[in-house]
Amino acid sequence: MGDKTQLLAMAFATRYRWQTVMWGVFVATVLNHLFAVVVGSYLTYVIPLQYIQIIAAASFIVFGLWTIRGDELNGEDRASKYSPFWTVAIAFFIAEMGDKTQLATVALAAQFNAIVPVWLGTTTGMMIADAIGIIIGIVLGKRIPERVVKWTAAMIFIIFGLAGLYESLPEYLRTIPVVAGGLIGTAILIYFVAKLESKKASEPQPEN
Repeated sequence: MGDKTQLLAMAFATRYRWQTVMWGVFVATVLNHLFAVVVGSYLTYVIPLQYIQIIAAASFIVFGLWTIRGDELNGEDRASKYSPFWTVAIAFFIAEMGDKTQLATVALAAQFNAIVPVWLGTTTGMMIADAIGIIIGIVLGKRIPERVVKWTAAMIFIIFGLAGLYESLPEYLRTIPVVAGGLIGTAILIYFVAKLESKKASEPQPEN
């Protein structure tokens, strides 16, 4: 929610039929997330499961902070020589490489050590998120503020990450001082990332 792929969905939906956009997103997501879950599932062979669970939970907090910081399009939505379907599919595949949704898919596959369920789940979630992006951007005419979508998604990421950390950490670390310190540290990170995002949003944008 609120990342580069949703920005792409909004941009392409203003240019192509929404059915073409959704099919292009679907093909790109199926291939990209299949690659991600295969990579994630094999991590358990080289890293102990408990460590993977801790890393996966911490990564969700990072994804939440990343969502607050925001993404920008870097030319992925520009016209190309391909048909509308392949333009959308190729652009989404490239945009997803190294993006937080792909990294989240790797983390989930490593945590649950399951290829098909995680692949189906993340693909379904991605399609829902991009459908919402098209609705927000086109059907509703952006009447729902992007900031609300972004912060809601970020808080969901962070809450899941904190809960996962609490469950994954050894019992001797699950003390009141450690939990309080983690919550305070997370709040400080949110504050500074939000300040950076506000500063970036207030800077004048270069003309194309």
